[in-house]
Amino acid sequence: MRLVVENIGTIDTEKPLDISLVLVNNDSNPKAWYVDNPSFEPVMANGFTGSVELGGSVNFRNIYFNPHGHGTHTECVGHITDEVYSVNRTLKSFFFLAQVISIEPEIRTNALDGIKDKVITRKTIEDIHFNENAEAIIVRTLPNKEDKKSKNYSNTNPAYLDIDTIELLAPARIKHLLIDTPSVDRENDGGLLSFHHKFWNTKGDIRFDRTITELVYVNNEIQDGLYVLEMQMASFENDAAPSRPVLYRIELK
Repeated sequence: MRLVVENIGTIDTEKPLDISLVLVNNDSNPKAWYVDNPSFEPVMANGFTGSVELGGSVNFRNIYFNPHGHGTHTECVGHITDEVYSVNRTLKSFFFLAQVISIEPEIRTNALDGIKDKVITRKTIEDIHFNENAEAIIVRTLPNKEDKKSKNYSNTNPAYLDIDTIELLAPARIKHLLIDTPSVDRENDGGLLSFHHKFWNTKGDIRFDRTITELVYVNNEIQDGLYVLEMQMASFENDAAPSRPVLYRIELK
């Protein structure tokens, strides 16, 4: 099916570009925040066998995983607030004009512990032309290796965003920020979560309409530029939920 993007062009809904990571039941599942692998276990109770392989009539599995630590997920301001806010109630529309950008982080020594960080700074993005109509920004970090799809990020100090980039990456019109790292903030920042707080403006009028999606994977065949983003997300009443962001190329008029 072809859909018209007002004043821009059309998209072909039969040609999706999935930028989510797959949840799997083995060591190839990506991990972050010191969690173990997710587990898929057949229900075995009261004579019932939830596995066809083991003699049951159906496959009926319990799946144990952490939305933040086991793959692509979308989170709302409830991730960092005392009050309970659900991403399921925050995200109320699902199609957005989005811009993909590729950035090679700057290597910078952290003053707190002397560790060399990979930081997306204002300098690394100041030459990017941001489309004034985009509502979502998708950040692909360079180099863009396939091991992102199965990496254990715990204790690796992944790339993160400097708070000084907020005005360029997330001006007022931007509602959704997506990135291929486990967090927009440093892995070990003493609990400050500075970018999270600034993005949602927790010190002022909270931006409930904004979401952050982490641990996406934008393969190298997807070029920088404008796309239509479809935010598919599981209906979890939680601060975060597993998600499947999908891009569609725009065929210009």
